[in-house]
Amino acid sequence: VQLQASGGGLVQTGGSLRLACAASGFLTFSQHSGGWFRQAPGKEREFVAGITWSDGITYYADSVKDRFIISRDNAKNTVYLQMNSLKPEDTAVYFCGAQRDSVVYRIRDPIYYNYWGQGTQVTVSS
Repeated sequence: VQLQASGGGLVQTGGSLRLACAASGFLTFSQHSGGWFRQAPGKEREFVAGITWSDGITYYADSVKDRFIISRDNAKNTVYLQMNSLKPEDTAVYFCGAQRDSVVYRIRDPIYYNYWGQGTQVTVSS
């Protein structure tokens, strides 16, 4: 079972990036909720966005609402994070995670995730 995050890079303020989290080895990835978290140097890992497996409901941190969009393609076993209007404060390592639950407070909390990708660096220059 593996999650592979990709799509990070260096972008200027106001630019866009699309992150992808590809799952392999799951028998039922479509029955796992997906989440994106980020961690900046010296800070704790924080919730960015999540999408439930049961009904595709999405959740966002207030800091990224209206700028980021999370989606999933179960046929490709992939969860995406479209990031628009990027700001320097979005700079961090972005991690994707997967879990079987779909309760909102568990979607937002990293301790409930069973699987993690390796992280991809996003750097937004001013």
